[in-house]
Amino acid sequence: MAYFSNLTIGIAVASFIVFQLLFHVLSSWVSTRITPGFNNLSQKRKIEWNSRTVSTFHALVVGGFCLYILLYDDAVNADHLWGDPSIVKLNIAITTGYLISDLLLIIYYWKAIGDKFFVIHHLAALYAYYFVLSKGLLAYFGNFRLLAEFSTPFVNQRWFFEVLGYPKSSKANIINGVLMTVVFFVVRIAVMPVYYSHVISSFGTEGFQRLGFAAQSAWIISSVVLDIMNVMWMVKIAKGCYKVICLIGQEEAKSHRNGKSA
Repeated sequence: MAYFSNLTIGIAVASFIVFQLLFHVLSSWVSTRITPGFNNLSQKRKIEWNSRTVSTFHALVVGGFCLYILLYDDAVNADHLWGDPSIVKLNIAITTGYLISDLLLIIYYWKAIGDKFFVIHHLAALYAYYFVLSKGLLAYFGNFRLLAEFSTPFVNQRWFFEVLGYPKSSKANIINGVLMTVVFFVVRIAVMPVYYSHVISSFGTEGFQRLGFAAQSAWIISSVVLDIMNVMWMVKIAKGCYKVICLIGQEEAKSHRNGKSA
């Protein structure tokens, strides 16, 4: 039977409230003071701006927490299926509050930020996290998935530069684009062999059998769905990075020719 502790529920609810406040109040308030260009954006873009600001804040919080757990939580790292989930639950409760908050905002502001892939992503993640929060299962794997959040700030920053009118060939855009591509690949693609090697090594074990079919299915299906989307996004990001690199090469060649003709 599913059981959610009062602490888990409290953190998830508090997380939901905080992220709603960030979206509706704090993001606009801070943005108008540090980025003059924010006031010139259309209402639709302001909605997406606030959504991405909240997304970046969430990524920094849970990403740092996730890394700490992977490095120092011996109980979870020793038993990937049934390790003590106490600390992991705190991190996933924060993410659960964020995912529910963001999902409601996506639906409410569908014309501005609606995206069916994000809906699928959020629902798949929430389904998998249900088993971690309610039954304490698969804490290591649930936390491992949050490594992906380290790429989020770079993806959002690329959009911020775009709407603020930064040229694609600008130094800031190029540096962020390269970092985005590298970090996205490292935390979402390169880690797949490590993740799935741990998944496969657990098959047939006594701990795996104790999970039950529902948890096994949620774990495997959500992992595959999320990683298919990660591969799709990686392809898009890599193509974009390649175009920027080609653009830089063309501009360098052009300036070189102009230098010669001068």
